[in-house]
Amino acid sequence: MSYQVVLYPENISFTVEKGQTVLDAALNSDIYFPNRCQVGACAMCMCKKLEGQVSYHLEPMLTEKEQEQGWIFACQAFAESNLVLTFAD
Repeated sequence: MSYQVVLYPENISFTVEKGQTVLDAALNSDIYFPNRCQVGACAMCMCKKLEGQVSYHLEPMLTEKEQEQGWIFACQAFAESNLVLTFAD
């Protein structure tokens, strides 16, 4: 199973496969996605989820407020539906 991810406002889209993180899917599609550590410690890949659902194997180091606002760590997030993401807050 795979899902579509759209990055706003650029309208760049890519596919993420089941078991693949959002960041890995973007990088494998040659899409620029800020990142450094790829383990959720540096917050470089933090982006806001406007639509869709993600899951994590380990709980991300995000505050409850950040999670309520839709922020995710793309390096740790697995798509559970089609997603719309943005780097703007």
